[in-house]
Amino acid sequence: MADPPGCCQPCATCLLCLYSCRWVTAKKEKRKGLRTTQCDCSWFLFLFCVFLFTLVWLYFAIIILNDFHNFNEFIFKQRKLWLDWSLVLLIATAVLFTYSAVLLVLALFLQLCGQPLKLHWLHKTLLILTALVVAAAFTGLGIKWAEEWRSARISLQATGPFLHIGIVGGMTLLAWPLASFIYRSRNTGLKVFLLLVYCVVMIALYLVPLGITSPCIMEENQLPPKPALVGHRGAPMLAPENTLMSLHKAVDCDVQVFETDVMVSADGVPFLMHDDELTRTTNVQAVFPERAALNSTTFNWTDLQQLDAGSWFLERKPFPTVHSLSAGDRHQATKQRIPSLEQALEAAKQSNISIMFDLRPENHSDYQSFVNATLKVILQSGIPLQQVLWLPDAFREQVKQQAPGVQQVYGRKRLQNEKEPLLHVNLPYQDMSSEEIRQYRQDNISVNLYVVNQPWLFSVLWCSGVTSVTTNACQVLKEMKHPIWLLPSSTYLMIWIVVDCASFLAILWAFFLLKKCSQRRRPAESETDVLLTKINSLMQE
Repeated sequence: MADPPGCCQPCATCLLCLYSCRWVTAKKEKRKGLRTTQCDCSWFLFLFCVFLFTLVWLYFAIIILNDFHNFNEFIFKQRKLWLDWSLVLLIATAVLFTYSAVLLVLALFLQLCGQPLKLHWLHKTLLILTALVVAAAFTGLGIKWAEEWRSARISLQATGPFLHIGIVGGMTLLAWPLASFIYRSRNTGLKVFLLLVYCVVMIALYLVPLGITSPCIMEENQLPPKPALVGHRGAPMLAPENTLMSLHKAVDCDVQVFETDVMVSADGVPFLMHDDELTRTTNVQAVFPERAALNSTTFNWTDLQQLDAGSWFLERKPFPTVHSLSAGDRHQATKQRIPSLEQALEAAKQSNISIMFDLRPENHSDYQSFVNATLKVILQSGIPLQQVLWLPDAFREQVKQQAPGVQQVYGRKRLQNEKEPLLHVNLPYQDMSSEEIRQYRQDNISVNLYVVNQPWLFSVLWCSGVTSVTTNACQVLKEMKHPIWLLPSSTYLMIWIVVDCASFLAILWAFFLLKKCSQRRRPAESETDVLLTKINSLMQE
C-alpha cells in the first residue's frame, strides 16, 4: 500500500512509533503485511469516545470554576485542609484531555498515511483508566454537586452558537481520514455504515441551531441595563471576607449592596461571620485552641475581638488575586478584626450603600433573641431603613412590625396565591430561567442571583434582564461595559448558513481530492503487488 502524496516515510515511522510503540520503519511494517483489523477499529472507536468524554468533562470543569470556591470551603469544613482544588481539577483534566487528543491525532494521521492502527497495550490500559477517572468525576458531580448540571444548561446559552461552529469544524476535518479509510477499505458493509453515520451526524449538526436559544441573540437596542453588583461578603478576592476592609474594597468596585452574614455572640453582640466555626477565617486555633471547634455564637464579644480575621487571607490565598495585592493592602489585611454589625452599618451608611444579610444559625434555640438583638442594633444605628435588606424568613412578621422600613428579600419564587406581592427575591442563579427573569422584570420584581463570578455567566444574566448579581469578583464585573457577545438574530442566521455551506463544500472537496489520489495509487499498487509476488516465488525456488 503506497503512501499518499505528502506523507514522507520518516513522518509515518514517527507516527507509528508513538501510536503503536513499534520502533521500526514504516517500510518494514508494510512488508509484514499488517493491516488494520476489526479489533483495531474497535479500539480506535473507543479512543474517539474517550476523547469526546474528556472533552465534555473539560467543558464542565471550566463551567464549574464559577462555583469552585464553595467546593474549597466544603473540603475545609470536612478535612480542615485548605487548597485551591480548582488547580488540581484543571491540571488533571488537561492531562487526560491532552493525552486522548494526541492519541486521536496520531491515529488520524496514521490513517491518512496508510499505516495500520495498532494501538499498544499500554495506551489501551491508560485509555481505560482515563475513561474510568472521568466517569468517576461525572458520578461524583451528580451525587455531591447536582446543581452544576443546571449550570451547564445555562452555559449552553452563552456557548451554544460557538460550540456549534466548533463541532461542525471538527466534524468537517474528520472527513479527510474518513474519506481515506473509505477509499482504502475493502469492507463494503463497514464503509456504508460509517458513511451513513457521518451523514446523519452532519445533517443533525447543520440543523442544531434551530434548537439553540440564547438571551444574547437580540438587537443592541433591546439590551437591558447592566445588573447592579452585590458584594458577596464584600470583595473577598481583594480583602478578607466579612471585614471592614472587604466592605471598603467593595465600595471601590461600585457595588450597591454589601452582602454578609450575621451571628450573635454569647453576650448579645451581633457580628459578621459566615461559618459556624471560627477556624477558617480567624486564628482561633492559636488563641483559644481548646475552644476552636465550638460554634461561633459561644464566644463573647471580648473574646472575638482578640482574634485576627485577616492573616489567614494572606496565608491560605483563597483566590489567585491575593498574589497581586499591594504591600499596603497586605499590611492592612493583617490588621483586620471581626467587625460588629454596628460597625458594618456605620460603614455602609457613610459609604451610602445598602447592606443585606442572613442571620445564622437558623436552627439555634435562641434565634428569636438573635432577631431582637439584630433589630435593636439596626434601629439604633441611624442608617436609613431602606438601605437594610432583610433575608431571614424566621420571625419576618415581627421584623415588619418593628422596622417597617426594612426591605424584605425572599429566598424563594413567588407563589400563585401570594397574600402580599414580593418586591425582592434572592436566589441561586441556577434556579431561574431567562423567561422567568424577564417575567419578574415585567412585573417590577427585583431579582438578585448568586454567586456570579465568571464574565460569561454575568453576560447571560445581563441579557436576560436580571436586576443584580451577588459576586466575589466585583473588580472583574465592574470593568464590563458590555456583554461578552451580542448578536442580532439576522447576523446569527447569516453565520449559521455560511458555516454550514462552507462545511458542506469542504467535505465534498475532501472526498473528491482523496478519490483522485486513490485512483492514482491503484496502478502503482498493482505493479508493486506483481513485483512482490515474483520476488517471493524466486525466493521459494
